[in-house]
Amino acid sequence: MNKTLTTAALVGAIAASFTATGVVAQEKEKCFGVSLAGENDCAAGPGTTCAGTSTVDYQGNAWTLVDAGTCAEIELPAMADGTARMGSLEELDRDLPQS
Repeated sequence: MNKTLTTAALVGAIAASFTATGVVAQEKEKCFGVSLAGENDCAAGPGTTCAGTSTVDYQGNAWTLVDAGTCAEIELPAMADGTARMGSLEELDRDLPQS
């Protein structure tokens, strides 16, 4: 019985260490044009510094980290003219702040 408990504790410790080291963590990628104003992770174009600096919803030059492979699948509202919005792995020229 004691050997079984020791084995179970060891298996649990190994599983916890994999989770803590990110072995089972989902990979992330930068996705441009999907965050709301002020909720970007970084890079919000000229005149901005980093996280939380986007000023327009779905700002095309601001990115947010998302699970790898999901960027283009994120559902976004259509633009005012009815054109569909999609996330992109590259900077976009849409929904930029007016200067």
